[in-house]
Amino acid sequence: MEMYQGIVLGILQGLTEFLPVSSSGHLVLGQIFFGITESQLIFDISLHVGTLLAILVVYFSDIRSILVSVLGFFLTAVSGKPVKHLFHEDPHLRMAALILIGSVPTAVIGLFLKEFEAVLFSSAILVGFMLILTGIILWVSRTHYTSKPIGDGFGIKKAVFIGTVQGLAVMPGISRSGSTIAAGMMAGLDRDTAARFSFLLSVPAIMGAEILGLKDIMEQGLSIDLVTIYGTIAAFITGLIALKILLRLVHSGRFHFFAPYCWLVGVLAILSTVI
Repeated sequence: MEMYQGIVLGILQGLTEFLPVSSSGHLVLGQIFFGITESQLIFDISLHVGTLLAILVVYFSDIRSILVSVLGFFLTAVSGKPVKHLFHEDPHLRMAALILIGSVPTAVIGLFLKEFEAVLFSSAILVGFMLILTGIILWVSRTHYTSKPIGDGFGIKKAVFIGTVQGLAVMPGISRSGSTIAAGMMAGLDRDTAARFSFLLSVPAIMGAEILGLKDIMEQGLSIDLVTIYGTIAAFITGLIALKILLRLVHSGRFHFFAPYCWLVGVLAILSTVI
């Protein structure tokens, strides 16, 4: 892979990881466009690390508060004091529990679909249809914008639902951020909470996928080169910008504006294969 290709793919990953247009789908299409047919495992993993760092920067305060609450929970439990009341009193501890619960279906579905990754990540037609599906999801979500939560609050059922959607978003062409934020809003969460939970839920999912990938890297004895380093830096910088743009769009109720783009790229991806 040439240096410019690595940087372009890094920029593509950073922009599309957070904008609701599917980073995996665009990465597959980008590699097909550049004629890159060999496995780029360490490169792909590194790009995801770059975008993960962007999430950690933007949500640093939330993540720090969650970790402090979880540590406090364990210290209280070890001391023999009752801990049940902490879940009612500490919103950060409740968020940690919901993230853990939502991560279970994500992990189960992700591990299942991993067996088919050779097929999933090599078909431009599949990417095209999944991008069209993403566009439909985004368009439908426009009727669910709300600044106040609807229903019985944010609990286990909604966390499982959003986690299941995140697991399905492993398929290239389905936007993880787009589908999970839309799922949160459709479940009755206010738009800001839906976005916040979507990205906090992505942290363990991305870290888990990277750990599994590192195992394969160690077995293959791969090393990091300059192309990977520059691509990762590009993914981090553009990811940081894209994440802040997306949060503004969600807050302003313009999240669904990306639907036509998904439809257009999806149709072009399909036509480029069949024509």
